[in-house]
Amino acid sequence: MPRPNSLYRCSACGHETPKWQGSCPACGEWNVLERESAPRSGARRSPLAAAAAPLPLQAAGGEVRRLGSGLAELDRVLGGGIVPGSVTLLGGDPGIGKSTLLLQVAAHAAALAPVLYATGEESHAQVALRARRLGLAPEGLEVLPETHLESILERAAGRAAALLVIDSIQTAESGTLESAPGGLSQLKECAAELVRFAKRTATAVFLIGHVTKDGAIAGPRVLEHLVDTVLYFESETASRYRIVRATKNRFGAVNELGFFAMTEGGLREVRNPSAIFLARAPEPAAGSIVTVTRDGGRPLLIELQALVDRMRFGAPRRIAQGLDANRLAMLLAVLNRHAGVSLQEHDVFVNAVGGVRIDETAWDLPVLIALASSLAERVVPGSLIAFGEIGLTGEVRPVAYGEERLQEARKQGFHSALVPRENAPRRPIEGLRVVPVARVDEALAAAFSEPARPAAAARAPARS
Repeated sequence: MPRPNSLYRCSACGHETPKWQGSCPACGEWNVLERESAPRSGARRSPLAAAAAPLPLQAAGGEVRRLGSGLAELDRVLGGGIVPGSVTLLGGDPGIGKSTLLLQVAAHAAALAPVLYATGEESHAQVALRARRLGLAPEGLEVLPETHLESILERAAGRAAALLVIDSIQTAESGTLESAPGGLSQLKECAAELVRFAKRTATAVFLIGHVTKDGAIAGPRVLEHLVDTVLYFESETASRYRIVRATKNRFGAVNELGFFAMTEGGLREVRNPSAIFLARAPEPAAGSIVTVTRDGGRPLLIELQALVDRMRFGAPRRIAQGLDANRLAMLLAVLNRHAGVSLQEHDVFVNAVGGVRIDETAWDLPVLIALASSLAERVVPGSLIAFGEIGLTGEVRPVAYGEERLQEARKQGFHSALVPRENAPRRPIEGLRVVPVARVDEALAAAFSEPARPAAAARAPARS
């Protein structure tokens, strides 16, 4: 029987079915089947899609020479640079700086090899205007305002481009399909054709992808499965700082982070990201403490703030910004049972300063210290950092990379560290006094053992 003119594809797993159903027969998700047009029967694949001859594994050669992006933070996220023949998908909110970042990368790479920047959303004059604003004047960069995929690939192959940028994948359209650009079938076919082109010509391809209102890259999940690397551009509202996070990387570490600052001259690297999250008040305040978290492959110093207020009415509130609210409720129970600090009649608010989200458990101990500090209106010494996981029985459990966290704290000027006993370094760290603790009550006693002033006195201005 001839293939139907349309079919239904699951946006979650990519399963195809000729008829619409309420749930996907493959993965069971509901309301995920979307209609798309099937390829025309007479359509032919491009010559680039011809079958390749098998080669021995040893014929692949030795170390692959990566292409530098011109931004050390981006190279760090990519695993050391741009791999020839790789396909990278960059997603992010509108206006966050995706086109700006890749234009900077393309301009740097154009000084070393031919680069093609294909844009379906801007004209040649608009791209040139942004390049002048950023102070970029590359000679080897060619801009192609085109959405037809076959034309783009033909130009890239004829120019032997080392880097191809598609801005954006939602505007690209293949002549083998009759559906409109941005549809599920167009996204899948265009992405698959670009992957085949990259592997056969050793051209590195960057794709800019739009995101939905939930923050996920628009289109089927198969789009992320096809590419080699998936990067997300993240930023807090009204913040000039940007974070590039790798959620998939076949050539490097996953969840690696790169930090940038948006300026008039484009994106600039932030070599010391801990400084972003350590803009503390001139005087220490009750409920504030610094912890060392590890996101990706680097330690970050982040200020945690806690506020304990007597409940006015109804049930007590437990609100966490940047932290797991369910884990906070568990820690409050541990604090009550094993440290004798009851917050059952208080509203509790905790916040990770800077808009960062902490997904590990090293924030358990500093949050409990900050809560006790806010409740007692006692200031934690400003030179103290803390990290550690809390168990249900009240023990302070170790976390990974303890010594690397302590070294980062010493570099940032901290003099005391409250850590789990198993994370105590074997050799003393010069300039850093490490206090190992085993239980919650012991940790609270050690945190407030040094002379501390009431919060009101700490906030009072000094008299001349």
